[in-house]
Amino acid sequence: MLGEVLTAIVTPFRGDGTVDLEAFRLLCVDLADSGSDGLVVGGTTGEASTLADDEKLSLYAAAVEAVGDRATVVAGTGSNDTAHSVHLTARAHELGVHAFLVVTPYYNKPPARGVVAHFRAIAAVTDRPLVAYNIPQRCVINIEPETIEELARIPNVTAVKQATTDPEQARRIASCGLDLYAGNDDLVLPWLELGGVGGICVCTNLPSVGVRMKELIRRFRHGDREGAHAIGRELEPALDALAVTTNPIPIKAALAMTGRDVGGLRLPLVEATEDERLRIRAGLERAGALARTIA
Repeated sequence: MLGEVLTAIVTPFRGDGTVDLEAFRLLCVDLADSGSDGLVVGGTTGEASTLADDEKLSLYAAAVEAVGDRATVVAGTGSNDTAHSVHLTARAHELGVHAFLVVTPYYNKPPARGVVAHFRAIAAVTDRPLVAYNIPQRCVINIEPETIEELARIPNVTAVKQATTDPEQARRIASCGLDLYAGNDDLVLPWLELGGVGGICVCTNLPSVGVRMKELIRRFRHGDREGAHAIGRELEPALDALAVTTNPIPIKAALAMTGRDVGGLRLPLVEATEDERLRIRAGLERAGALARTIA
């Protein structure tokens, strides 16, 4: 298992739009110190779709350097181009990352056998774990349970980041021997109930939230389900606030509010509106996340 709380870390940018590796390293360390067992680098939250390969590789290397002995580093190397995904995975492997997040090929709409062939080709260039990322709301197609079972036969496909709300599909992922990770922050508890191991979270970019998410999972593991659900209710306003518009717009706004300037976003993503900022701030305050993080 790669950990219980994996944070889909944001990519900080300087004022000129270039990647701020120093700010990124500092954030990596803070997250490893505040509940994150691992970091997913170059995923959706990291604005992977607008990062060049050399930028992604520099981020992978920086994460390994910053926390590689204390937290797992999962490189987001998937795309809708199998050859490109294979190349990026091989390069990331050389840099010493611990695992790879591979999103369902998007836009192309491959049939199920094409999805399996895509993962087989990527798995062939590394002996480290692959996490299949199933997010049909962004990728058009859903990896159906039967296809998941085929992926489970690939030795180093070990986990699924499941961002759909279908409990039966989540249950079948866990039952076929794969580690089930919640792909949406509000699915962490429901997926734990179904045999999940944790979450690949956005909200845990906020260190105070990361500490509480880790405690939520700890309580659940130790049989204190009431305590876990109590923390879930406490965090709910923050999770709602971070869903007011497209990720990672809200989490970058939230980080700025808590004193962590990670810069802006790359087009076509745009800054949060004033109304969105007010809603984000209100949600963080209700959850105690704003005051806790500033303190």
